[in-house]
Amino acid sequence: MRGSVLHRLVPGLEREPVHVRVAQTAPDAVLIGARAHTRASARAAIARMRFALAVDDDLRPFHVRFRDDALIGGKLRTKRAYRPFRQPDPFVALAWTIVEQKIRFSEAAEIIRRIVYRLGRRDPATGLWYPPDAAAVAAATSPRLQSFGLGPPRARALSLAAREVAAGRIDLCPDGDHEAAWRRLRAIPGIGSWTVEMTAIAGQGRYDQVPAGDVGLLKLVGRMYTGSPHARADEGEVRALFAPYGEWAGLASLVAMSPTGPARAGTRWSGRRPHSVDA
Repeated sequence: MRGSVLHRLVPGLEREPVHVRVAQTAPDAVLIGARAHTRASARAAIARMRFALAVDDDLRPFHVRFRDDALIGGKLRTKRAYRPFRQPDPFVALAWTIVEQKIRFSEAAEIIRRIVYRLGRRDPATGLWYPPDAAAVAAATSPRLQSFGLGPPRARALSLAAREVAAGRIDLCPDGDHEAAWRRLRAIPGIGSWTVEMTAIAGQGRYDQVPAGDVGLLKLVGRMYTGSPHARADEGEVRALFAPYGEWAGLASLVAMSPTGPARAGTRWSGRRPHSVDA
């Protein structure tokens, strides 16, 4: 943020880093501009940023239907203009989700900064950093990824996922075949339901996907069912609680996780381990 304007480097055509600026000029008006080598690339970058900000999604049915809901109604009434933030690049959503597995968000943020600074690019004109794409991450060895603070399992998972995306075997585009991409992701050791569901929400715009393995949700539902502040539900109980929200289940779960609206829950769990919360 620079003053009241959001600045970001967003992929344009041919992965060109495009400088996009966003300003909210009124409660219901957003101005988005971009500077690129071609108008087509600028338009592509603006479209990606509009997706990230969800400005074209009609969320009125969600707010109207659930404004009096016992679980999330109060939060929706205090955040009437709420829209979830997503990533302009779905691979970045996947990569950062893998980084966040099993650690606190503050620790994950430090690792993400190291990845961006060492594998990404800095635009000298704006001073902004451009996150590495799938090809750049795929070119890094697992030991190099570990040097950023990732444990060996997560480093391998990130490396394998990057290779699959870079090779075109996994298509994470919001308008692609989501289910096919999820099946391929789940075939990668260390990637399970939570990673896929968070990628679906943050990278593909899927409001129906509930990240049921999120510790924040497990604690929330556990407290609701037992009254104990130390209780944790299981994934099945989390999914059952949000099933009535239907196509809005994932969005409802994000709202429910924080008393002030959607927020990162802190610790993440993932991995293919028996008797543990699977991502």
